[in-house]
Amino acid sequence: MKAVVFHKPKDVKVETVKDPVLEKPTDVILRVTSTAICGSDLHIYNGMFPQPEDMVLGHEFMGIVEETGSEVKKIKKGDRIVVPFPISCGTCWFCSHSLPTHCENSNPEHYGPEGGLVDGKGGGLYGYTDLYGGYSGGQAEYVRVMYADHGCRAVPENLTDEQTLFLTDIFPTGYSAVDWAGIKGGETVAVFGCGPVGLMAQKVAWLRGAKRVIALDVQEYRLQTARNVCNSETINAKDDDAIEKIRAMTHGRGADVCIDAVGMEADRSVMDRVKSVIRLEKGTINALRMCLDAVRRGGIVSVVGVYGMPYDNFPWAQIFDKGITMRTGQAPVQNYIDTLLQLVIDGKIRLDDIISHRLPLSEAAHAYKIFNDKEDNCVKVVLHPD
Repeated sequence: MKAVVFHKPKDVKVETVKDPVLEKPTDVILRVTSTAICGSDLHIYNGMFPQPEDMVLGHEFMGIVEETGSEVKKIKKGDRIVVPFPISCGTCWFCSHSLPTHCENSNPEHYGPEGGLVDGKGGGLYGYTDLYGGYSGGQAEYVRVMYADHGCRAVPENLTDEQTLFLTDIFPTGYSAVDWAGIKGGETVAVFGCGPVGLMAQKVAWLRGAKRVIALDVQEYRLQTARNVCNSETINAKDDDAIEKIRAMTHGRGADVCIDAVGMEADRSVMDRVKSVIRLEKGTINALRMCLDAVRRGGIVSVVGVYGMPYDNFPWAQIFDKGITMRTGQAPVQNYIDTLLQLVIDGKIRLDDIISHRLPLSEAAHAYKIFNDKEDNCVKVVLHPD
């Protein structure tokens, strides 16, 4: 089959690899009909997460079930399903306590309680380095799906792939950011990052009753997308007075909720890059720092942007003085997927209006480049294996 294979940073190619096979009775083999490139894929592409071996990438995918293992009962051959990006067994202590991203059984080589840099990681993820299980991802013609009965959902025939594909990751991740903030209605929400996850968070903030949604980014075309598809007020994060603008919009207090949908690959200066080299750090916490500056005292900062290592000079004093509540982590997609699918079915939210590029799988290398380099006004790429 054809698949997108990572070789080394900035080097991905579409190549012929072995077809996947059933390895456990809880597996299914999926013929992929749609897959997408996620901002998290760029962390591997840019070398922010180490991956020494070749790997099939991709954790946002859906398709038609071709084969089922002997213990699969809820999913049958011919079903069109969406697949949550975390691999969750559904039966361990964490899965049974609604913590599917911490599954004890899906990442046997590197799992552990400490959350270390190499070992002690969380549950497995599709196509997301050896640290998270080393599983082949779904930017391919076919993919092996584990624990298929737990989390995978059949899609109604009247909904297209593009209407439902983002149930795999970016919609649940944006939803998690807002849900963790406990938004009840009437809040001012500032979302840092107008990539796919940030756009979803903005949509969900309105859905949950926010009074005001402010979007920040350094790319004008992404701010325009936020205005067009989310009806958000926008501020260019490069503006020296960006934080003061948020305070001026909130009677001097700051936003009730700030969402970091950027993570460690935020925009940074040359001096920041030099400091990172000296400190042996990859990336930056600039987006998080802006959230902590912009949130009001007693407010909430929700972090769904990815951070992969510790950072020096972490602003604990500011967090303590302002009494900030923080929530963070991988989105527990399995917890939300039924609710979110129903929102799509009921027409309460639209997901496909953020797609800027639709390309064949064969053009994946080009798609990675324009997404990473922010060329051609690229917001979200969907790849089609057919």
